[in-house]
Amino acid sequence: MSAVEEKGRRMLKEFREFAMKGNVVDLAVGVIIGAAFGAIVNSLVGDVIMPIIGAVTGGLDFSNYFTPLSKAVTATNLADAKKQGAVLAWGSFLTLTLNFIIVAFVLFLVIRAMNTLKRNEEAAPAAPPKPTAEVELLTEIRDLLKK
Repeated sequence: MSAVEEKGRRMLKEFREFAMKGNVVDLAVGVIIGAAFGAIVNSLVGDVIMPIIGAVTGGLDFSNYFTPLSKAVTATNLADAKKQGAVLAWGSFLTLTLNFIIVAFVLFLVIRAMNTLKRNEEAAPAAPPKPTAEVELLTEIRDLLKK
């Protein structure tokens, strides 16, 4: 086996040990769950909250709100307006800001609940360990001597 092959095997072994450490695996799981959670929140904002806000405000669709930055922009929807020129898509920004606020609030609630559970576990005193047979016997002897 050549020195290059040996170095490659060592590097592969080191990488395998690194990748299997708990922190790396936990981080990978967190990223995957975070991406899935992000998709859920995007759907919540885009498919539930914004239509309700739109219905309350008379059918307004915030995702199509924009301000043209060029006189060449004459379109009435954002996709066509972007093709015609520069636009300030403040409706999309409003939607994404609302999305961020919801994600931050939900994470706050989750972390708060976890901290409450952790505090409850720490606050509950553990039952004292049962005394050993020797200690019980000595306690009985002490009690008999007191009588």
